[in-house]
Amino acid sequence: MEGKIIIISAPSGTGKSTIIGRIIDDPELRLSFSVSATSRAPRTGEEHGRHYYFLTQEEFQSHIDAGDFVEWEEVYAGTRYGTLVSEVNRVVGSGSNLILDIDVKGALNVKRRFGQRALALFIMPPDVATLERRLRGRATDSDEAIRRRVAKAEEEMDYAPKFDLTVVNDNLNQAVADVRAAILAFVNG
Repeated sequence: MEGKIIIISAPSGTGKSTIIGRIIDDPELRLSFSVSATSRAPRTGEEHGRHYYFLTQEEFQSHIDAGDFVEWEEVYAGTRYGTLVSEVNRVVGSGSNLILDIDVKGALNVKRRFGQRALALFIMPPDVATLERRLRGRATDSDEAIRRRVAKAEEEMDYAPKFDLTVVNDNLNQAVADVRAAILAFVNG
């Protein structure tokens, strides 16, 4: 039996990766993580094929031209992210449920493509001020990068009503429980 597709999207700094980290090994959910492709350079500690497939702009464009992506977006000027068809086929073909950690536009594209085989979850920050505090607490980005991320987050939050479910992460344990319950109901439904 083929697996299903779970899409989790959120503005940067909302806790999406932390939530995914807490549920990824839950045996009842049978999740396998998708490795996205990106045209950006790796950050410290990131590995090709584990965190992302790091592609040059030319390699990324070649995959676009060949139709190798389920979805892709230029999230920031000159920085593209996408999900390779081969990743989707690898995971769902094995019977696992694919979890996609992707931007809002890509998430909605995947939802349109796969319909009822996909569950689209949006993780919402409690408010923009909390989000900015979280981003600054990471100490990984410049002030300008944080300003860009906050502006992008405000745009992304407008997409929340288009998702199957929105979970506000104002309490991490509750957000994890809510996401887990939604996924469990979906994969067993």
